[in-house]
Formats: sequence, C-alpha cells, structure tokens
Amino acid sequence: MRKYCLVFVGSLNREAPYFQGARGVGIGVYRFEETTLETRKLAETNDVDNPTFLSVTPDGSHVYANSEVFTWREGTVSAYSFDRASGALTYLNKQPSLGSITAHNTITRDGTKLLVANYGMGEGGPDRAVAVYGFKENGALSAPLASVSHEGSGPNAARQERSHAHSITETIAGGTAIVADLGIDRLVSYRIERDGNLAKLAESALPPGAGPRHLALHPNERFVFVMNELDSTIVSMALDEATGKLTIIDAKPAVPAEARDGNHCADIQISPDGRFVYGSNRGHDSVVIMAVDQQTGSLSLVGYVPCGGATPRNLALTPSGGHLFSANQNADRISIFARDAETGMLSDTGRAIEIGTPMCVKIVR
Repeated sequence: MRKYCLVFVGSLNREAPYFQGARGVGIGVYRFEETTLETRKLAETNDVDNPTFLSVTPDGSHVYANSEVFTWREGTVSAYSFDRASGALTYLNKQPSLGSITAHNTITRDGTKLLVANYGMGEGGPDRAVAVYGFKENGALSAPLASVSHEGSGPNAARQERSHAHSITETIAGGTAIVADLGIDRLVSYRIERDGNLAKLAESALPPGAGPRHLALHPNERFVFVMNELDSTIVSMALDEATGKLTIIDAKPAVPAEARDGNHCADIQISPDGRFVYGSNRGHDSVVIMAVDQQTGSLSLVGYVPCGGATPRNLALTPSGGHLFSANQNADRISIFARDAETGMLSDTGRAIEIGTPMCVKIVR
C-alpha cells in the first residue's frame, strides 16, 4: 500500500546578515511517496519574503508563513490556500506580526487561531513577543486579536540582551500555549481565551544561558522536551497542565563535549509513540537521538547521525514516523532518513529534496 504525504517547504529568498546566503524560492509544495521515496514538486511561489517558518492545516489546505526580514520593525504572516487536485498555491492575505524577526507560528488544536512568536531585535515598533490571529471563512487571517510582550535578559550578553521569543507551542490537551523565550531563559505559559487573549499562567526557569528555542510534547501529555540553542542541551520537563508550570526532570548534552563550543541547537521532534526525541545541531551538523523513559521522562543518548548536509535548521517526521526530513540550510538540501521504530536510529536514504536555503519543512498526510 502506497503512503503519500504532502511536504511544505519554506526557503530563504532575501539576504540577512545572520544567514549565509539566500538561494531559495519562498514556499514550495511536494508530494512524497513513503514506499518508493519518490518526491515530486507540485507548486511553488516566490511572492512571500523569507518564509522561515510555516504552519499547515492537518488536511494540507492552508499554509501560514512567517516573513522574517532583517531591518523590518514588524514581520508579516501570510495565508495561502493549497488545492491538492490542481496543485494550486493561492495567496489569501497577510497581517503584520506586531514584532520584528518573526520566528515561529502554530495553529491551535481547535483550528480557530494562529499563534505567532516574534524573536525581536533592537527597539522600536510594536515589539510584541506573541500575537494571536483568527481565521476568516476562507482561511485568510483576521487582524491581530491580542498580543503580549516579555521583559528581561540573560547572562549571554551577545544573545540574551533582551527577550527573544523563539517559539510558541500549544499543549496536547489544548488551551495552554508555552512560549520558549531564548533571551530570558524561561518558558512562559498562557491560557488561550476564547476571544484570543492570552492570560499568563506561569513562568518556568531553565538554567542561566540555556537559550530555549523549540519544544516537543510527549503524547502522554505529562512531559515536555526543550531544545536549548545556546548551551546545546536537551531538557526534559514535567508539565502541570492545571497551572502551566514546568519542572526540570533531566538534562543531557545534545553534542559531544568537544563540539559544544561551536554548536547551536535548533529544532526538536518526537516520534509518534513518544519513545525517541530528535534534535538538530548546527555546527556539529548532526541529528542527536535520545531515548525517553516512558515512566520518568528521563533521557538517554542513542547516538548522533550526520545531517546529510550543513546547518540542519529544521526537522520533520512523516505522520507514520517512518522517515525524518532534515532541512540543511547551508547545503541547499533536505535530506531524507529512514527511521527504525524499535531502536530509534536513522539511516540516510541518499534521497533528498534539492532546494536553496531550506529553513522549514512541514509534512501532512
């Protein structure tokens, strides 16, 4: 039986001083056949600026792309529809992100809102850490419904001079959003109100200088795994859904000790069964694999696998969990790995999507 997936890719098409070139096409859509490993381009558009992060509805019918453009005091978020039958990718509208260096977004589990995180650089403009949007009937974005800002700094003077909200993730139970703020070494939890307002629940501290970037949620709803960019660690945390508070269970280095100084962690993903987490290492240019103790949430190292390129910015698992994609930004290549469900190990299939500066990859059935 053939298993088809849709693969949505955001790639860099405008230069920024903190990226190493912009050779991308904006948004591309591909079909991936999981049995034969065949990929086929279905659509692409270059009319969106630097879509460094995407969210896609579960049915693949709508795409929401952040535009991260250096010097803009506000990024934007663009809405597109995608028609599977015709392969048409159609622009719907865009909205201001209310902050600079727009880094991440997520569609709420009830499908009614889009939550957007702004990394933020410098001062000026609305300078909001998070903005919330609704959806119009055709999937276009409403004007911003609400926003919040963060204050503070961390011990890394070069990277933590201010708040830097890097991602926003809704819990599996729904209704609670967790913001990973790299600049203040905190996870900030909010209750998502019906009208889109965000009611602050808790702040959970990580070790000073950790620099939390992205989260992965265990399917048992009790554990949250944090990829820390600045100190190259993966932290396991226990979630109290009622209060939004997270408590550290375990922490493990994401790279060997000798590689730590030159490494910056990026993304983290979890297998569908919750037994393994996968993290991307920029510098070491690897994917780290950790096994998860299903009772305690503690982590143990399985191994490291070369990412099949350079600067693995983003990872994605196929819905079956059978394959992992690594978007290797500076290799102009999305490598495709086969995943062993029993051991968690990855093997490079030799197959790839060749595309300039891939920044984000999302896969739906």
